[in-house]
Amino acid sequence: MKQTQKISAVIMMFLLIGVLLLTSFQLAVYGDSHYGFYKKEYEKYRVTDDLNMKIDNVMAVTEHMMAYLIGKEEKLSIVTDVDGEHQDFFNEQDRFHMGEVKDLFLGGLKIRNIMLVAVLLILILLAARKADMIKLLPRAYFVTLGITGVITIVLGVLFASDFDKYFRIFHEIFFDNDQWMFDPATDYMIRMLPEGFFYDFVFRIGGFFVGSLAALGVVSAVYIFMEKHKKKNQVIR
Repeated sequence: MKQTQKISAVIMMFLLIGVLLLTSFQLAVYGDSHYGFYKKEYEKYRVTDDLNMKIDNVMAVTEHMMAYLIGKEEKLSIVTDVDGEHQDFFNEQDRFHMGEVKDLFLGGLKIRNIMLVAVLLILILLAARKADMIKLLPRAYFVTLGITGVITIVLGVLFASDFDKYFRIFHEIFFDNDQWMFDPATDYMIRMLPEGFFYDFVFRIGGFFVGSLAALGVVSAVYIFMEKHKKKNQVIR
């Protein structure tokens, strides 16, 4: 019975870490309602110069695009002043690819919610079987954290060493076409979102994710310390 509880707790923690990862992605994308991160990135990479646009117009395009990705806009289309013309910022390739990105993003959030429900169900099951939660869960977390930590470090090193290569591999895994490959000469969206933007964005996600793992690790460590201190006092008595 105890072995089953340990396995269940480890599975639950893997699911919880998955929840934290997808939530970190959501926070990186929508954590700032004013999209301050995006504005700083646009200024950093001189996007307004590349697009021949005012920053206010770029931010209006950004807000529309982000509303579309979360399902608040039906169509990716906004007319603005870009490159000396009053025209739709997005073209058909933009709409096709971002439609796939939208499906991927919303699908990820659904998976996150399913995993969260699974975490709660396992937690209820463990409670029903009178598992020692204070002893079981922190240890299960550190087991999963060790494995997750290795994977996170490896991915971080890979992306830092050759971002373009692994960014391409990412797209080849999640998209079964080449519509994600844009030409800066004809596609405004890739000028607004240059490779450097995505490089910074990946590490922004990593920051949220590592921070959440660390916070949960501190809580787990505190419970382990309290348990050991309790046992020590019992032995002394």
